[in-house]
Amino acid sequence: MTPNTLVPRAINYRKLLNLAAAGAGLGLLLMALFLLPVKHPKPEWGPMWMLRPFVMIALAGATGGAFAYLINWYLDRYKAVAVILSIVIYIIGLWMGTVLGLVGMLWH
Repeated sequence: MTPNTLVPRAINYRKLLNLAAAGAGLGLLLMALFLLPVKHPKPEWGPMWMLRPFVMIALAGATGGAFAYLINWYLDRYKAVAVILSIVIYIIGLWMGTVLGLVGMLWH
């Protein structure tokens, strides 16, 4: 008997949020490696200069984690392709979030 492919599968929102939180947490950890060693920031950056990089990388990491769940959910028959695609997109997203967060501050 073949399974009915027209029946929609439900998205597990708990797993989606867990992967998004894990992606954001990993991004925050990596950004902390860049930002915490800075002891004397430039005065023109202001007192809350770390806020933008942390917010940008958290959003990028959460988006990458949510994408990882959704692509694995959609490509459930092709797990290897889905995992490789998820990792590549997550790395590109973290890189873009890092650039957007640090532009004008630590990177010129």
